[in-house]
Amino acid sequence: MLAIVAAVLLFIAFLINAADISTNDAFTSTNVMLLGLTVLALHLAGVGTGWAARGRRR
Repeated sequence: MLAIVAAVLLFIAFLINAADISTNDAFTSTNVMLLGLTVLALHLAGVGTGWAARGRRR
C-alpha cells in the first residue's frame, strides 16, 4: 500500500515539474518528491506490511 502512495506522490511531483505549474512554497515538486521518497523508504523498511509475529506457532 505504501508503494502505491509513493508512486502517486512521485507522479504528482513529476507532473508539477514537467508542466511547470507554479505552486506555493510548501507544495513544490521537490517537497512532493521528498515525501514520495520517504514513503518509499518506509515501504522498503517493512512499515505497514502487516506481517507481525504476535505469537508462537505450535
